[in-house]
Amino acid sequence: MSIAKTGSTPYYAVIFTSIRTPGDDGYADMAQAMVEAASRQPGFLGVESAREEVGITVSYWDSLESIAAWKRDAAHLIAQQTGREKWYESYKTRICRVERDYDFSRM
Repeated sequence: MSIAKTGSTPYYAVIFTSIRTPGDDGYADMAQAMVEAASRQPGFLGVESAREEVGITVSYWDSLESIAAWKRDAAHLIAQQTGREKWYESYKTRICRVERDYDFSRM
């Protein structure tokens, strides 16, 4: 995993924070499939994810319309339903407009 190369601002961040149920039960495979599917969507800029006690996945998009289209994607709808039924104790989604970003790289 690396830091997403989002390009110039402004753009949008979808922050998905979750508490998982015990066990994998197909979660890792679906998470990978969703990253691959999202990366093929128009407007997708990148993704970053971390999981410990709380999971946080941030995906980056060029517009609110691109985010809405991804939310309606058929495979994503199945993943959302399965998540509510099996994988999540709770979750919260936040959508933010990124006005400014900056970075550092030793390389």
